[in-house]
Amino acid sequence: MCRLFGFRSSIPSAVHPSLVTEKNSLLIQSREHKDGWGIAAYGVEAAPVVAHGVGPAHSDPDFERVSSRVSSHTVVAHIRLASVGAVELRNSHPFLHGRWSFVHNGTIRDFAQHRPAIEALICPTLRAGIRGTTDSERCFYVFLTRLAAVHPIGGPAPVEGVARALAETMSLVSAITDVGESNKPRSAMNFLVTDGEVMVASRRNRTLFVSAGCPRATPGVLPQVGTRLEQLMVASESLCGSPSWVAVEEEDVIGVDAGLVFHRWRVPELSNRLPPYTPGSPRHAA
Repeated sequence: MCRLFGFRSSIPSAVHPSLVTEKNSLLIQSREHKDGWGIAAYGVEAAPVVAHGVGPAHSDPDFERVSSRVSSHTVVAHIRLASVGAVELRNSHPFLHGRWSFVHNGTIRDFAQHRPAIEALICPTLRAGIRGTTDSERCFYVFLTRLAAVHPIGGPAPVEGVARALAETMSLVSAITDVGESNKPRSAMNFLVTDGEVMVASRRNRTLFVSAGCPRATPGVLPQVGTRLEQLMVASESLCGSPSWVAVEEEDVIGVDAGLVFHRWRVPELSNRLPPYTPGSPRHAA
């Protein structure tokens, strides 16, 4: 298991409180999730600037140093508790491909057994970019394959296309892994992905919370679909005791578009709209 954090704002803002000083900051959570950390921050360039560490965030001075310097309109952070793959830099989240960054909280059930079938879902051109040994990185490349089938992944993509590709990834992977042996837990797939403008997250078999950072928000209620936000925060756990943190429902996909307009879908509404992947089908892989 791991913990993830995503931040999207209309103006560049500091994320040091969420990562370090809040009551339940990622630094505090890293006492349990101790197998590395990563922070990706978007600036003037399309691709983010990324820092990684393989030790516990709470005892790594670089984590607090990087956190204190980050001021950005889009930030993704992650602390890892290794379940698949060794504790090494190539297995640290966020995973990157061009402008896209991706983090995962959860574990794919019986991944070693199902790895060949999951890798078969990935476009061979994209598959060549995989560097590590985790289930998470392969889910990222399944997502990129699904997205590349309909949108150029080297440029901006509409929020619904990103959400649909994420839901398709969840459905395709679960169809492989969650068959038989009903006494086993389902594959857990809390994903968060962004290109610096669009940010989308999914919940499956792990907790997920969002905050619009607005004191006028109705406690315990997600923003209304179509609401333009000033900022959105997504986290595996509420980072403080504020009622502004709201639980995302199981099998929900939530996100904001480039204009910070809030969207929400159910996984079944989005999945099965794209044709099954066949080798060579993605038109826009890059």
